[in-house]
Amino acid sequence: KRGHVSAGHGRVGKHRKHPSGRGNAGGQHHHRIWFDKYHPGYFGKVGMRHFHFKKNVVHKPTCNVSQLTNMIPETDAASAKVPVVDLTSKGVFKLLGKGFIARPIIVKARFISRIAEKKLKAAGGACVVSA
Repeated sequence: KRGHVSAGHGRVGKHRKHPSGRGNAGGQHHHRIWFDKYHPGYFGKVGMRHFHFKKNVVHKPTCNVSQLTNMIPETDAASAKVPVVDLTSKGVFKLLGKGFIARPIIVKARFISRIAEKKLKAAGGACVVSA
C-alpha cells in the first residue's frame, strides 16, 4: 500500500530472496548448530552396506495349531476318518504351536515347530513335512 515503503520487512536488513540458502543448505556450515541441536546424527554413515537387499526373500506365512480345526475340509469334518490338512495349498508354510487341538489331524506343511509337532502327536495326529 501507499506510504508503507518496505512493507514490514525493514529498511536496513531488506527482504532478500533466500539469504541463508534454499532448503537444507548449510547443514554442515552456517546451519550446523541448528542441525546438531534438532537433528543429531543426520550426517554420516552407520553399519554395513548390503547390495541388492531383497525384503521378501524369506516368505513364510504362518498359522497356529488352534486354527487347524477351521481348515479341515467339510467333507472330512463329519466323517470318522482322520482328516488331512495341506497347509501349503492354503498358502501357509509354517505351523506354530499356539493353542490346543482335540482331535487327530494329519498336517502337511513345509515347516512345523517343535511344540506344534508335540501337540499334534499328543492328539493322535501326524506331521508330514513337504518341500
